[in-house]
Amino acid sequence: MNIKKLSFVALTITLALSSCNQKSSSVKLKNDIDSLSYCIGVSIGENLKEADLPSFNVEVFRKAVEDVLAKRETKIKPENAGMYIQEYFTKLQMEQGMKNLKEGQEFLKKNKEKKGVVTTASGLQYEVLKEGTGPHPTKDDMVSIHYKGSLIDGTVFDSSYDRGQPATFAVGGVIPGFTEALQLMTVGSKYRVWIPAELGYGAAGNPRGKIKPNSVLVFEIELLSIDSSASAKK
Repeated sequence: MNIKKLSFVALTITLALSSCNQKSSSVKLKNDIDSLSYCIGVSIGENLKEADLPSFNVEVFRKAVEDVLAKRETKIKPENAGMYIQEYFTKLQMEQGMKNLKEGQEFLKKNKEKKGVVTTASGLQYEVLKEGTGPHPTKDDMVSIHYKGSLIDGTVFDSSYDRGQPATFAVGGVIPGFTEALQLMTVGSKYRVWIPAELGYGAAGNPRGKIKPNSVLVFEIELLSIDSSASAKK
């Protein structure tokens, strides 16, 4: 949950205009002020959608905006509104984190009993889909890989396959579970990996993506090559 997505002060007119779609079946935009007003609404709506609220009362939101613009007394003082939002999302994030943690632990407990799944001392789980014959990378190596990352519900949050090109990065420059998995593999291998929250993004999650607090991450990883020359130059 990213509280900054609700910071309306950070919304600029430039961003609002760039996100505007002036075609609407229910609203006629007759002039520049209509277009600007609609665009700001679009931009705020997009931020609210990305905040992933469990529910939202549009009518109450509209009334609050009207009260402020009309300079009427608001039900909650403007100087207290930011604190309320912060406290609400902190509580929501904690509740969501606890729920995800429990679901993740139950999932991993069942998953480790499946045939072919290996659990390491750290709690990382993996399944060999294809075993290569090349060398193992070290933590200091640069590697080229193809991968797909998803949540246990199947939601894909990242994929080099979708981008149409492999990813290249330092083995030691990623989340701990991914670093460990890469060092288990040989060039030419393809593994399916389950990364517990504590070896991934933990209780913070990844607010820039779809990874919520305490999420178990599922990766399919194909180790294409090790760039030893790049590693040696570091």
